[in-house]
Amino acid sequence: MSSKVAQSAVKATRRVIPVAGKYTVQSTGIYERIRRIFAVDPTRSNGIPLNPQFRNPTPGAEDPQHHRRRRHAPAADIAGNPYWKRDTRRNYARASVVGQGELVQLLSVGNAKDGAKGEKALVAAKDEGEKGLAAFFREGDVSGVLGEGGLPPNPSRGGPDDAPVRYEMPEDQAYPAQYPCRTFA
Repeated sequence: MSSKVAQSAVKATRRVIPVAGKYTVQSTGIYERIRRIFAVDPTRSNGIPLNPQFRNPTPGAEDPQHHRRRRHAPAADIAGNPYWKRDTRRNYARASVVGQGELVQLLSVGNAKDGAKGEKALVAAKDEGEKGLAAFFREGDVSGVLGEGGLPPNPSRGGPDDAPVRYEMPEDQAYPAQYPCRTFA
């Protein structure tokens, strides 16, 4: 009884088609024998899938006149995704223009809106700005706006005290004095 079971198990294993043979196109006949002789691993498939599988929808099954937008279309759509928006290498600073009215408003009030009082001050500064920047400098007190000597203020260095600080090179990070190299620190 056990020998019959063993024989039927052996026959069943011969009938089993490996997965590589089921889902891939394999060569047949003499070409299969030649492939098995020269192959590094004869049980390995060639990896070419069968045509009816993995082709959904099959080629030619869809009506060519019917076009359906895919989910990833916005990224591939040239009209909605132009190159100049994606080009980060040439992301130059944009030119910005401030008119005289806006400049008078910034110099006199600033850009902080402090409730209703601040909004009224902004409206008054806007009306005053329509006269022009020269009129603002003639009639207004600009000592709080301009720096020493009537010059515009310098940009902030971002430090806590904004004082000019000379960079000092630490000894452990610099060349020694007898080293024949000039440093401009």
